Amino acid sequence: MENSTTPAIALAQEAATVIADRTGIAHHDIALTLGSGWGGAADLIGEKTAEIPATEIPGFAESAVPGHVGTISSIALPNGHHALVLGARTHYYEGKGVRAVAHGIRTAAQTGAKVAILTNGCGATVTEWQPGSVVLISDHINLTAASPLEGATFVDLTDAYSPRLRAVAHSVDPTLPEGVYAQFPGPHYETPAEVRMARLIGADLVGMSTALETIAAREAGMDVLGLSLVTNHAAGFAPGNLSHTEVLEAGGAAGPRISQLLAQIIARIDKE
Repeated sequence: MENSTTPAIALAQEAATVIADRTGIAHHDIALTLGSGWGGAADLIGEKTAEIPATEIPGFAESAVPGHVGTISSIALPNGHHALVLGARTHYYEGKGVRAVAHGIRTAAQTGAKVAILTNGCGATVTEWQPGSVVLISDHINLTAASPLEGATFVDLTDAYSPRLRAVAHSVDPTLPEGVYAQFPGPHYETPAEVRMARLIGADLVGMSTALETIAAREAGMDVLGLSLVTNHAAGFAPGNLSHTEVLEAGGAAGPRISQLLAQIIARIDKE
């Protein structure tokens, strides 16, 4: 568990207090980070009761990535629980430090959330997974050479991605494949040689987020469900060059379908 006296946790506590004051919700149950293509899910899971510009909450900044909103929202779920939607994700490649990357998840933990749902858009090294495919993350490989943990903090990542929550997702769609996600530092896309290396060490998916957030979530005692939208085949597995425009187009095309899927998964979790 986290040491509540560290500067990172103190800032998260401050942010959580502001969120409670601004939303009128003292306790949130689920934290939801929506990556490329997943934004529509926020409108399907319940009633949005508050939306706050991220820059008005301590430790948060404007989203630096096209396709990501810059707000923090509170949503009332049908069973009386509340979800905190983190629409202002900080990526490692923005150069703000690992504390900034982990701040959203740490803040969610301080609001009371016990479940972290992390989504992303990514490249695939599995040729059968076409753009638009959704893959459950079963494990990750952290290739950033960084960690959100500070000092002698030892966290077990054996089940970093909750088997229980993956079972819930499979109860909604039994055909969902599972795969290992590798986080590269970015912001450049990986070279074909780097992707081949990732494939050789076991990566089915490659991207620039999620792993560092998962480590912070597990440190906070949260259960993590990770879902990736395949937006393209990774370099060397793709027929042409890569671009962020391609990622946004694939996310836009798949958005309604994957948002509905995520809403159904959250509804199952909400009933537990």
